[in-house]
Amino acid sequence: MKIIKYFFQFIIIYVFFILFKIVGYKLSTNIGAILGRLIGPLTRSKKIILKNLETALPNLKEEEKEKIIHNMWANYGQILSNYVYIKDFYNSKLDKFIKIEGLEILSSVRNSNQPVVFVSGHFNNFELMAMHLTKSNINLAAIYRPLNNIFLNKVMEKIRKNYICRNQIKKGLSGVRQIFKLLKKNHSIALMIDQRVSQGISSNFFGKPSLTTTIPAQLVKRFNCKVVPIHIEKYKKYHFKITVSEPIKFEEKENIKNITSKLNILLEKMILKNPDQWIWSHNRWK
Repeated sequence: MKIIKYFFQFIIIYVFFILFKIVGYKLSTNIGAILGRLIGPLTRSKKIILKNLETALPNLKEEEKEKIIHNMWANYGQILSNYVYIKDFYNSKLDKFIKIEGLEILSSVRNSNQPVVFVSGHFNNFELMAMHLTKSNINLAAIYRPLNNIFLNKVMEKIRKNYICRNQIKKGLSGVRQIFKLLKKNHSIALMIDQRVSQGISSNFFGKPSLTTTIPAQLVKRFNCKVVPIHIEKYKKYHFKITVSEPIKFEEKENIKNITSKLNILLEKMILKNPDQWIWSHNRWK
């Protein structure tokens, strides 16, 4: 039954992809926002979203929570609509919609010939971050979680490999081995650290224990890598700003638990900057 369900989901999304391409970037972004607000709430439990908001931002008023949820679903829809324009972003046709802060940091990373670990979360059109790292001529490998929908996943993997980052590494033990090999070849690694994982450690996130990936911390300890936070946000409706922060050099005495905790604090600051541009529907504190 799941295969049939996934197939029909894929057909519907593919039809929307065709529509989004026909109407153009701006109009498709507007349509995506409307669809996200209409369809998004049907796909995820609002209880989980409200529980997450109450955990992370307990002082929010009800109307503030509703506004964040409303905008979050619009953001979901916009991300989906923007996938058909990934090629245009890659080919610089839509460069006027992107501003990058920290280009000198990327130049320094590239010229140092030393791998780093780029960390971020699922903010707005998060795919554009890895794309611009690649466009900055940084040898990069990106860690990703395959979509449950096998039909849609094939399309997304093709888009990612062609226009975002050729070295796509699936999460899991085999992926970790690939990461080690690529780091030895001076490839930097990009990964999202905001999702709950089955293999991780309990680390405070907004003051409450949550299973958190230890991959960045393991790479820091094993390869003496610096960590570079990177963040994307949308502004003026159609524009994006990608901010690359200064590399963080952790002291040798820091253990995996401490490093993971400090990265969670960095992630919290990113989320607080634009709470409605983060994906609150993941069961982060399960």
